[in-house]
Amino acid sequence: MRFPRVPSATLAAGVALSLAASSAPQRAHGLLVAAPAMSTSRAAHTATALPDGRVLIAGGFVEKGSANGAELYEPDAGTFSPLPPMLTTRHSHTATLLPDGRVLIAGGYGEGSTTLATAELFDPATKTFGPTGSLMAARSDHVAVLLKNGKVLIAGGLGPGWAFLSTAELYDPATGRFSPTGSMTAARESHAAVRLQDERVLIAGGHHGQRRNLTLLASAETYDPATGVFSRVGDMRVRRHKHDAVRLPEGLVLITGGSDERDDRGVYNSSELFHPGGGTFTPGPAMRLGRYKHAGTSRVLPGGVVLIAGGAPQAETYDPRTQAFALVPGEPRMAGQFSAVALLKNGGALITGGYGNGSGPRSSAWLFRP
Repeated sequence: MRFPRVPSATLAAGVALSLAASSAPQRAHGLLVAAPAMSTSRAAHTATALPDGRVLIAGGFVEKGSANGAELYEPDAGTFSPLPPMLTTRHSHTATLLPDGRVLIAGGYGEGSTTLATAELFDPATKTFGPTGSLMAARSDHVAVLLKNGKVLIAGGLGPGWAFLSTAELYDPATGRFSPTGSMTAARESHAAVRLQDERVLIAGGHHGQRRNLTLLASAETYDPATGVFSRVGDMRVRRHKHDAVRLPEGLVLITGGSDERDDRGVYNSSELFHPGGGTFTPGPAMRLGRYKHAGTSRVLPGGVVLIAGGAPQAETYDPRTQAFALVPGEPRMAGQFSAVALLKNGGALITGGYGNGSGPRSSAWLFRP
């Protein structure tokens, strides 16, 4: 279903608030510098910070049968080192750090754009990938969220034959198996998900359908792990997909960017805030740059400032105390779309790959230094 347009008066009020916040004095946080390149070009890959400080880089658009399916970033040396091949070459998958330090890699697209139901586990102790149970439904461009009980919620995405999915499932590390749970209230791809302080999971926006039948969603819902049920909450202020979401220290959720039906010609620089107590969204300030295709690239830094590192050539930060965005200084022009970001133990972040700005997938990497 299509959602009604936001009344012009409401939009005007939101724009006024955003302009007022974005015109306030901005304080830059950190510096962006170039890092040594990865062993291969990647986009739509994942970057997972491991407990020992290393970062697992997995998948992405790599050559068929590539031995460079995954690699490790070694922060002490500042370099990438090769890993044994993944069990399956994949992109547009999810990677979730489990409580025991292993990483669950699930779904995505395989060779020939085949939608995958397979999953695998990376063990940092042995630096190897091993099998685990398969997803109940093949899916890509889904979301994966670690729950407090140690299980992983997998929701939505795109199935074989352009089937947009509302189904969800749970992975149990204790058994290595996936099991069904309640379905979302709407089928979604290119949506965003965040675990809230009360342990519910917020899922917001996305789309279903393609081309002329594309329907962007303003709707949002929450998943309750205690009941396995998804419930509608208030709608976002703007219909958006290919956006990002991150939980702020005080419990609100910051939604950034995305685009409308025109894709790269309709990129947003807007933001909004989700209030879990009332289940409502309010307008946030405007970002310094429009950005999209940056899901999973926003990270809360020590001290509470948020790094928004993907979706545009330059990173920026959001300070919840001043409610303002500021561009991160530095010379490197990042690829932007479908990059992957991981926090480092020194309080900085590693930004890897992506495509955009006139180039395909890149091997470039950057460091955010606080």
